[in-house]
Amino acid sequence: MSTEKKSMFVTDDGKNLMFTFILVSSLFLLWGVCNGMIDVMDKHFQTELGLNKAQSAWVQFAHYLGYFLMAMPAGVLASKLGYKGGIIMGLLLVAAGGFWFVPATHINALAKAGTVSPQTAFVGYLAGVCAIAAGLTFLETIANPYTTVLGPTRYAATRINLAQSCNGIGWIFGPIIGGMFFYGKDAAGHSTGNETLYIPYLTVAIVVCVLAVVFYFAYIPDIKTEDDYHLDDSTPDASHSIWKHPHFALAVAAQFLYVAAQAGIFSFFINYMTSETPAIPASVTSDLLKSWFETGKSGATILSDKGAANLASLGFLCFLIGRFSGAVILRKFSAHKVLGLYGLMNVLMCFLVFLKLGWLSVICVFLSYFFMSIMFPTIFALGIFGLGARAKKASAFIVMAIMGGAILPKLMGFVADKYDMSRGFIVPLACFAFVAFYGFNWPKFSGAASLNGTKMSGGH
Repeated sequence: MSTEKKSMFVTDDGKNLMFTFILVSSLFLLWGVCNGMIDVMDKHFQTELGLNKAQSAWVQFAHYLGYFLMAMPAGVLASKLGYKGGIIMGLLLVAAGGFWFVPATHINALAKAGTVSPQTAFVGYLAGVCAIAAGLTFLETIANPYTTVLGPTRYAATRINLAQSCNGIGWIFGPIIGGMFFYGKDAAGHSTGNETLYIPYLTVAIVVCVLAVVFYFAYIPDIKTEDDYHLDDSTPDASHSIWKHPHFALAVAAQFLYVAAQAGIFSFFINYMTSETPAIPASVTSDLLKSWFETGKSGATILSDKGAANLASLGFLCFLIGRFSGAVILRKFSAHKVLGLYGLMNVLMCFLVFLKLGWLSVICVFLSYFFMSIMFPTIFALGIFGLGARAKKASAFIVMAIMGGAILPKLMGFVADKYDMSRGFIVPLACFAFVAFYGFNWPKFSGAASLNGTKMSGGH
């Protein structure tokens, strides 16, 4: 058993890259924390600035705009700087974005004093969100494909899911940290969120500066991926365009829609829990959890914004369990079949939420986190399969597809504003349907039986 585990990180030339894998996995933890905080920020600005759901979705737009704008430059620079240089560049950009939250908080203080408008303060925060996302783009463009080459190809999906499990851990702590600093109150019960919002971002900036130094001195080999489709051949009949391969082109579309669904569910989680959760028995509102609850307009006990933000960590725990269990499942079953099945299950979860079935719908929201868990890394691994040196460029396009998280949450917010939060789940339902379609049909698109024991149909 131990020998099999070791083989996951041993390259063809016999080098064991487990430590390199662990170090790179720390990056996934970093952006999990950052993304987890973003996902509980919407409700803060709805309350502080009087925004509706569609307007507050500008937070997601700024976040994913950073991914979209920097994905191609990150791919180009990654090819020139190598994995190590690209990672350090990304860390420095994240640090710059984190430090920006200090002057952004000052701008917000000016807004409260009436010197500048609240919209200016909001834009100031969005600039920091976009800058951090730009840095995370470098890390995701590089770290995701890098995990797939740190050992045998047959374990590519398993390795990327293990690394993404660290992302899941970060996502658990992100909402808790966000709840503490975005929804805190003073002794008089007044919100302190605007004054303390910068603290976790300043901390992130300091941590990534330290990480940049560690990576500078660490062993990060620049490994070339396998060229199953002969994209690097110099022969006239070689197919040099990655877009001619349906398994890659459709992976971009699948990733666009998956991230759109994920961003919508994550960002409106607090709105759903505070508006759609059935009345909570007073017996569960102990003094220890007093800040988790408040009295609604009807007099019933409901979740508070802070309580819902903390509860989001339970959703991310389901996400993390899905990642770890998914890594095990992916060692036994074909990645595309697991992706198809999980996509189909999330179509069902979203439909049951849409039907407004009380606590059953609430449970389905948490189950949707579980079934989303393996989608991003698995789509990534399936999309860059066999692309050789073009994998870095392909990765940049797949990361650009994250822009789906900027666009469709606004549509989900629009539907929720017009009807209610439950009806808004019709948007992610449609997205998951396409993910399931891609997963089940991947062998036809790629000409391969699976990621394990690859059998090419076009000259391997």
